[in-house]
Amino acid sequence: MSQLEVNNLTAHHGLLTAVREVSFNLNKGEILAIVGANGAGKSTLLRSIAGGHKTYHGDVHLNGAPLSGLHAYQRVRLGLALVPEGRRLFPQMTIQENLALGTQVGRKGSWSPDRIFEMFSNLAARRHNKAQNLSGGEQQATAIGRALVTNPDVLLLDEVSLGLSPAAVDRVYSIMPELRRSQTSVIVVEQDLSRALSVADRVICMLEGQIVLMGKTSEFSRDQIVEAYFGLNGSKASGRRHD
Repeated sequence: MSQLEVNNLTAHHGLLTAVREVSFNLNKGEILAIVGANGAGKSTLLRSIAGGHKTYHGDVHLNGAPLSGLHAYQRVRLGLALVPEGRRLFPQMTIQENLALGTQVGRKGSWSPDRIFEMFSNLAARRHNKAQNLSGGEQQATAIGRALVTNPDVLLLDEVSLGLSPAAVDRVYSIMPELRRSQTSVIVVEQDLSRALSVADRVICMLEGQIVLMGKTSEFSRDQIVEAYFGLNGSKASGRRHD
């Protein structure tokens, strides 16, 4: 059984249909990359799964349990955690305090603030610094840590490299092997194709709210993914998929 199942999900922004009949699954311990240009619907899809954006129809199941109708905080308690675009930390709180908030969920597991400080050693010396005084990379690491200490079954990462220096992006992506070892399932939304494809087991490419390509990363050439990314050669109409 898939750990996360998304079935025919549709979501609107006003009169605009941002996500159109999207269906896919995520297996335990798998890393899935969702790529696409700005406006493709990637972030709306993640927020809809996490309960932060109202869906028009469709449903989401986590470990076989339906999530429809549940608030975002209830989904977190069931094992779903989102690192949103822009981090959304509490700026007046310290790194330590932001991480402590994540522990209040009360889910059992191996992720703790101490483990976060071991994994992101650059945060340890600044644990008492307020989030508003951190660099972009430090804020992103804190946001990821806050999500991880909820001990999620599924971690949703939205544009984690956006606005960061190459060194900071390297540090963020260096945690992927650890997530894989811990059997934490991951969906990463990313515009940087090279980054996404370097860590993902499978890839989904979205265009205008729809999935136009889906399958194992090893099954596609970079050119095929780029074509789908930009809607070239009729990829929107063909909806090429490999299960």
